Amino acid sequence: MSFMFDTLGALYQLFRLGLVTGFRFRGPYWSWRLQTAFGRGYPQTRLELAKSILEYGRWVHRMRQGRSGL
Repeated sequence: MSFMFDTLGALYQLFRLGLVTGFRFRGPYWSWRLQTAFGRGYPQTRLELAKSILEYGRWVHRMRQGRSGL
């Protein structure tokens, strides 16, 4: 059940981050984020990319709630 709530929270946090950055996915913040997240190369498939972005959103959600997820 926690996984489901974390996933919903992740979607909210990713949407919120999109709003804050004006949905400029090729802008400076997103360019920096992609370089730091995938500095050694992008995932092989779009599905892997989507999974890693959603995992990042889950991490943001847990951190904003004060849970480390460990």
